[in-house]
Amino acid sequence: MQIPTTHWLSRRQWLSAATASLASLSLPALAQPGAGAPLHMRRIPSSGEALPVMGLGSWITFNVGNDPKARDACAEVVRAFFAAGGRVIDSSPMYGSSQPVIGHALAKLGRPATLFSAEKVWVGDVSRGAAQMEASRAFWDVPRFDLMQVHNLLSWEEHLPRLQDMKAAGRLRYVGISTSEGRRHAELERIMRTQKIDFVQLTHNLLDREAEQRLLPLAQERGIAVLVNRPFRQGALLDQLARHQLPGWAGEIGCDSWAQVALKFVVSHPAVTCAIPATSQVAHLRQNMGAALGPLPDAALRERMARDVAAL
Repeated sequence: MQIPTTHWLSRRQWLSAATASLASLSLPALAQPGAGAPLHMRRIPSSGEALPVMGLGSWITFNVGNDPKARDACAEVVRAFFAAGGRVIDSSPMYGSSQPVIGHALAKLGRPATLFSAEKVWVGDVSRGAAQMEASRAFWDVPRFDLMQVHNLLSWEEHLPRLQDMKAAGRLRYVGISTSEGRRHAELERIMRTQKIDFVQLTHNLLDREAEQRLLPLAQERGIAVLVNRPFRQGALLDQLARHQLPGWAGEIGCDSWAQVALKFVVSHPAVTCAIPATSQVAHLRQNMGAALGPLPDAALRERMARDVAAL
């Protein structure tokens, strides 16, 4: 039964996942396994490869140590992610035990061939970069990473040339750089203008919109794919919104929850390739993946969404 969009509904109460045209992107939709519903897709500009607009982050949520029950719970999240048609999983050496937890999940699932693995190098001593990336690869137990990003711009001048060499040698497929929480945007812009990179990762959400001013248009201009982190402000945004009813326009874009509203706002921007919300709960994962289905807001509705949320 469709839940009325005028009713208050928190993220934790949401128990079921609910087509804007992609003609401008010339992209087919991806059928969700067993469901027949199309996931929105975006192409990586440097290659034309298409990815679902919803990925899976691992910051905090997968940092569960060696607890076997917690690891298995994370594996079920990953299982639900692939079952819903997801591909992009993102992690970092910064994220505690997240890397081996991802590796545990992939092993349990028979290492899904559709995985798009996104990792980061995060070490100031560049001489240790190769060893760190190899340790990350061993944790995931993948032949190579699809994407390697310089995490939070740390020693990027030295790391980027090595990543480009690795790409040229076929040891990874894409090169990127990341930042978060709106930090160091001026430096990120300079890198985007002067360096040959395939991906950039940054923060963008209903309240943190600075990236829309220069970085997202620049990504389109330069042909750089965009991963978006912190779409929920690490959950703080949803906690604030949960006190309010969903606006009437939420139903117009097929949203039954504030989480879907927040994610559809992010992925509807034409420069965004994929959002990477993190979760440790299967119900939340399915809810998040629902934001890759159905209508997406146009530019006018995006502005209204941001204005209405800012006023709450």
